[in-house]
Amino acid sequence: MDTPLAVRARGITKCFGDVVALDGIDLDVAPGRIHGLVGPNGAGKTTLLGLLLSLAVADEGRLEILGAPAGKTLGGVAGFVDGPGLYPALTARQNLAALAALHGRDRKTPKIDDVLGEVGLIDVADDRVRGFSLGMRQRLGLAAALLTEPRLLVLDEPANGLDPAGKKHVHGVLDRLAADGTAIVLSSHRMDDLEALCAEVTILATGRVVFSGPQAKLSAENDELDYRLRTSDPGAARRVVGDAPGIRLVADTGTFVVRARVPALDDLVLRLAKDGIAVRELAPVVSPLEAAFLTLTESQEAGR
Repeated sequence: MDTPLAVRARGITKCFGDVVALDGIDLDVAPGRIHGLVGPNGAGKTTLLGLLLSLAVADEGRLEILGAPAGKTLGGVAGFVDGPGLYPALTARQNLAALAALHGRDRKTPKIDDVLGEVGLIDVADDRVRGFSLGMRQRLGLAAALLTEPRLLVLDEPANGLDPAGKKHVHGVLDRLAADGTAIVLSSHRMDDLEALCAEVTILATGRVVFSGPQAKLSAENDELDYRLRTSDPGAARRVVGDAPGIRLVADTGTFVVRARVPALDDLVLRLAKDGIAVRELAPVVSPLEAAFLTLTESQEAGR
């Protein structure tokens, strides 16, 4: 029998008075996948995350969580929206102990020190949370979610306030959870985080889905992108770029910026190699995800 989707949403609509926060949302998230949620402020991301955590109820549509109607799922879901709810006067360990007691901790529940160690907070386990930085609070919120061994983890800006080392640590935790079968839905304004973590993304604009699917499909559907190109011989490369079909030179300062679609870019690389010119850097100026986000959300706003 097929494993049910961790999230299956069809035609989800949610209004707050006259404001339509979500307008006919469809969403599928499979077990073991990290699914990114992207959108400008006011797009409906927080509302959707709240529905997944049963913090609110949809006005219309059907939402299934772990194979059961939303609100009837017996455990297995954890996470936070608008930051984790913590007790500032308690220590990190005391916060998790209170949560464990609230959920009726049993012998299958991970030990508090285990999850603190997993998120890199064991050295500050007995420090009061009121002295924690934003990044430390985010990590403690993740530890609180891990304590319940969720099969669906819902996170709002989990890397907010993290330094590069902390972000790398959290990414490792999320990758491991997904590899073990946990479905993860995360919202972030950091495109680099989403690109590093998520195989699939959903882009929201004005409460509607404007794209949902693999990140690779975004690259395929995009028109031309600008790429930064640095070579071993700028003078010779300039001539090759000028003769290459489908390539437009946007900027020329020794390091070029060229505008092209992927097939034309592939052809350019082959032409440079044929002329003995090494490519030392070739990267999009704006990532495919960010470019698609800007194009899709701006066109949606323009059509309102």
